[in-house]
Amino acid sequence: MLELILSPLFLYSFLAALLVGVSAPVVGTYLVHRRLAMLGDGIGHVALTGVAVGWLVGSLANLSPVDKFAVPGAIIASIGAAVIIELVRRSGRTSADVVLALLFYGGIAAGVVFIGLAGGSSTQLNSYLFGSLATVSLGDLILIVAMAIGIFAIGIGLRPLLFSITNDEDFARSSGLPVNTLSMLVAVMSAVTVAVSMRVVGALLVSAIMVIPVATAQLFATSFKATMGYGMLIGGVVSVLGLAITFQVNISPGATIVVLAVIVYAVTFMVRSLLEKSRRVSR
Repeated sequence: MLELILSPLFLYSFLAALLVGVSAPVVGTYLVHRRLAMLGDGIGHVALTGVAVGWLVGSLANLSPVDKFAVPGAIIASIGAAVIIELVRRSGRTSADVVLALLFYGGIAAGVVFIGLAGGSSTQLNSYLFGSLATVSLGDLILIVAMAIGIFAIGIGLRPLLFSITNDEDFARSSGLPVNTLSMLVAVMSAVTVAVSMRVVGALLVSAIMVIPVATAQLFATSFKATMGYGMLIGGVVSVLGLAITFQVNISPGATIVVLAVIVYAVTFMVRSLLEKSRRVSR
């Protein structure tokens, strides 16, 4: 057991899960408060297209491994999708949920098409769809560390400004804040989080680790700052615990992490409901 814990595989996986679990809710806090909780899902589907295009480029260039450009492709595609969504949301000409629906369906369909052109099959997308902590390399870990540092620097360092546009965009604009720039920054930050974190929890599940810990924290937190802090704590705990379980049982780490997050939410909701009922009875 000690050899397993000290092995590079476990250390890389542990650090990746912890960093994603702690940093993703920082972005999720802004998305939840802006009622854009499904943004991560839309970007995640487009990220699959980026993965497949990167795979196709690697195949045409005869690279080894063939998916060398998969993550860079996902990052580029995700940022492009986030920028489009933000521009459409800002223009108000098309409903944001319609754009998200187009990204949902078009993203995953294009991913399957491009991976087929690269000579692969849709099953090869599974590690990106549902996460594969067992294949996290040193390069992946370095990318995740860079992502986490960027999220902490922007999401926490600029929290007063980002909270202003999240809480009341019109008031923030009248106060002279660069609302459009800050909104685009949140969108791009979301895109990078999805593209990099998909190696841990998967493109189809990454939005859950961004949103569910924050939704859980909202059940008992009394401020925006507390919601973010508790969300980071919950995200880190369920990610590490989910990883520990998958090292004992051969199941998907991404799915396990999300299931644990849902269980924590359900338990917290029930406890809160019981406490509120008890207070009403005592009154």
